[in-house]
Amino acid sequence: MTINDTTSSNLIELVNQVDPDSKTAPPGNRRRVKRKTWQTVVWFVVLLALTAIVLYPLVWLLFSTFKPNSEFGTNMGFLPNAPTIDNYVKVMEGIAGVPMWRFFLNSLIIAVGSVIGTVLSSALAAYAFARIQFKGLGILFAAMIGTLLLPFHVVIIPQYIIFNQLDMIDTFWPLLLPKFLATEAFFVFLLVQFIRQMPRDMDEAARIDGAGHLRIFWSIIIPLIRPALITCAIFAFIWAWNDFLGPLLYLTSPENYPLPIALRLYNDQTSSSDYGATVTASFIALLPVLLFFLVFQRFLVDGVATQGLKG
Repeated sequence: MTINDTTSSNLIELVNQVDPDSKTAPPGNRRRVKRKTWQTVVWFVVLLALTAIVLYPLVWLLFSTFKPNSEFGTNMGFLPNAPTIDNYVKVMEGIAGVPMWRFFLNSLIIAVGSVIGTVLSSALAAYAFARIQFKGLGILFAAMIGTLLLPFHVVIIPQYIIFNQLDMIDTFWPLLLPKFLATEAFFVFLLVQFIRQMPRDMDEAARIDGAGHLRIFWSIIIPLIRPALITCAIFAFIWAWNDFLGPLLYLTSPENYPLPIALRLYNDQTSSSDYGATVTASFIALLPVLLFFLVFQRFLVDGVATQGLKG
């Protein structure tokens, strides 16, 4: 054996000791590498199957928008036998004398107004609970958390009586005004936990410089809890966009209906139902929520931990 062969053999042994999973590893280590690869493939297949199950309703809904009304109940597959765009034409024309864009506008007003009111009022209430010491703080905070145990149906009648006396029925005020009064205890509790994790040194330093509660809240707290605020905004938008019971109670005119109530107009129990238009309108109503979630989904992960406290 020459010197070069001896050197090569020593190098191979050294590599095997440093990296057992290398190509020169013994057969036992090779089997372990293959087993890890096999497990990865299995997990990939399982996740792919779960993704297909989750996306199945959405894909079926998309292809069903091109089915004529006669195929519903007979063709349960994905692809329509006779594709058509008549459903989209019907939906864009509107129903009950109201165009579809008006339903979209109503839903957008309610959703955007709910997001602004919920985020602003919840942040202010959370700052008060987390940073201001006052008498009855613990009692008020416990009472606020206790409202999470009350179902919406308990307060329907009292709220309806109040808004009826204020002559606000068939307007957007009953749906938007409570959002500006920090009535969403879930969001207040979420923001309180974020603010409590922040050190008070920044507040004290700002107070020494002459800043008040409003300046501290706007210049220090708001930038630090931005991921949590965006998380609240995402859920507030989705909940307001999909809300059915609230608009059903307070809105009586078709021109004020949002999309969830407008979908009901396509299915009348006293006459024939237009399933094609219903499916198409449902898919169109789903698109804004889907796009909104895709754009801001990364903030849901960022909202798990407070950002801006590094360094």
